[in-house]
Amino acid sequence: MTSEKSNPGFLKRLQTKWKLDSLFQVVMVLVVFACTGFTILFIKNPILDFFGVEKGGFVNTVLYLLLVLPLYQIFLLVYGFIFGQFQFFWEKEKQIFRRIGNAFSKKKS
Repeated sequence: MTSEKSNPGFLKRLQTKWKLDSLFQVVMVLVVFACTGFTILFIKNPILDFFGVEKGGFVNTVLYLLLVLPLYQIFLLVYGFIFGQFQFFWEKEKQIFRRIGNAFSKKKS
């Protein structure tokens, strides 16, 4: 048998990893992820159908990357604001943009 003290629960581990103040905040962040995912699930196909591309094709993939993924990031911020977690998601967005910027910046030798 394992001891509870030696193996913290899933929510506690997320709280530590994300540096959040409470388990309630962890739950709110997970709710934001869930709401964003469901929203994208419902709007993805109408957006792609609007452009008349066949499902699973190369153009479909490119449009998904150019349109739907940025919308996901925007919806994260919107739902983050609604559920009082905007600061958490804004910090994550800034991290993503820094990583993208670093990937495209010239490496100095």
